[in-house]
Amino acid sequence: MEITAAQALVQCLEKEQVELVFGYPGGTILPVYDALHDSAIKHVLVRHEQGAVHAADGYARATGRVGVVVATSGPGATNLVTGIANAYMDSVPLVIITGQVSTGMVGTDAFQEVDTTGITMPITKHNYLAKDAAQLPRMIKNAFYIAATGRPGPVLIDLPKDMAETKIKFQYPETVYLRGYKPTFRGHPNQIAEAAKLIAQSERPVIYAGGGITSSRSSAELLALAETINAPVTNTLQGLSSFPGDHPLFLGMLGLHGTRAANLAVTNCDLLIALGARFDDRVTGKISEFAPQAGVIHVDVDPAEIGKNVPVHVPIVGDVKQVLQELLPRLEKRTDPSWLEQVSTWKQEYPLRYEVEGMLKPQYVVEKLDEITGGQAVVATDVGQHQMWVAQYYRFRRAGGLISSGGLGAMGFGLPAAMGAQIGLPGEQVILVVGDGGFQMTMQELGTIVEQQLPVKIIIFNNSVLGMVRQLQKVYYEGRYTAIDLKFNPDFAILAQAYGIKGYTLRSKEEVDTLLPQALTEPGPVLINCLVSAEEWVSPMVLAGKSISEAIDC
Repeated sequence: MEITAAQALVQCLEKEQVELVFGYPGGTILPVYDALHDSAIKHVLVRHEQGAVHAADGYARATGRVGVVVATSGPGATNLVTGIANAYMDSVPLVIITGQVSTGMVGTDAFQEVDTTGITMPITKHNYLAKDAAQLPRMIKNAFYIAATGRPGPVLIDLPKDMAETKIKFQYPETVYLRGYKPTFRGHPNQIAEAAKLIAQSERPVIYAGGGITSSRSSAELLALAETINAPVTNTLQGLSSFPGDHPLFLGMLGLHGTRAANLAVTNCDLLIALGARFDDRVTGKISEFAPQAGVIHVDVDPAEIGKNVPVHVPIVGDVKQVLQELLPRLEKRTDPSWLEQVSTWKQEYPLRYEVEGMLKPQYVVEKLDEITGGQAVVATDVGQHQMWVAQYYRFRRAGGLISSGGLGAMGFGLPAAMGAQIGLPGEQVILVVGDGGFQMTMQELGTIVEQQLPVKIIIFNNSVLGMVRQLQKVYYEGRYTAIDLKFNPDFAILAQAYGIKGYTLRSKEEVDTLLPQALTEPGPVLINCLVSAEEWVSPMVLAGKSISEAIDC
């Protein structure tokens, strides 16, 4: 019996055990939507395609599964571009299916035609233009495998309408064979042995853990490594929540807005153990002065990242979970306290701090949020000052508890990502912390949250400016503030009420103490509008061109 390629596509998704897709329909993708009508796969209708891809991203990060997105051609596809780039830079597994004009119209500037594969080639792990309907099941099988293995990432399939309507004999492939794609999962035994030798010889080791720990679900192995060799641990932004935030060995985040203790420990260590991290510029600062005394062990599943930014003494290509499982039995328990005493001194001398007087402090709100939730919530953020305050003051005790845009820094990410995470984790508490600027980029997804009955709790830091841009203009442009004023913000609590969401406005520490615990326990979604000062800065801060050991207080 023959079925249409669109019907085959939906059956392929079912074979991959896809439970839901995020999308927005349009003319060229309607054959797929018609096939979805007869499927048990749930479709989440967003209010904008950007919301679909960010929601699938949040779902994938929260669950460890591949997120799936469906959109139409032309503007439907181009509205996905920011979210695809975000997933690519943060190594998030997505499969994106876009409609395309019929093959006979490709290249004619037809209505809603764009070169989707050409546009997305630099920001996908791989992409396909389906020119042969019979090959679509093979493409889908390959797409899920490529997205989820090795260094995860987005894969796109562009499906012309006439191909979707073509009838084929459906058979879903049982295996994948891709001659040019052979990711390495197990580290080389000799390199692992060399790493164990370096660790045994070191006197001042530091573990530098990135997003690869989270994506490989290897937080338990990271904790075992730290406690076995008695080494302090620092995280990248994407690595936060992979190590307990209240653990004595935890230094906090590293880099531009990292803790002084973390930055000083890396600057003075004699061995840096980099796990699933890529030495990006927000971490390293002036690269010639980054960990200048240290030998470097670098474990990463992507061989292109090893040695790309810093010289590496022991490179290990492989899945960080498997590498750590093979490394740990080779290590002996370390007990020398002198290095940890020095690190502890730095932590005591340079704690995070902020002025407690004046308007409601966003840092206090994050500290109170940490206290109420015990660090066990799934916290999504947007991009900006609020993101850094969460990174600094929320002590994550739940592995995989942070969902945030890192490499791309995409404003508008937070709300739909929190929505996707809540759909993926229906029994868990998901909290969004967002700025008033980023919130307004995708706030239409409040409609999706209400429709899907998602109990997301939304905390807006409302300072009526683009806060991080303002801080940068203050530091680098002598306070010549340009194009940052958001004084015509709506009343966000009333906006929430227009969607049928309960809204609070908090103006003082006392109101936070009283109302925040209440708001977080309300059934259903809640929006908490926190009025904070535009003068509040993220501190410390490493200036451009400076070493991470030279952070200033703002």
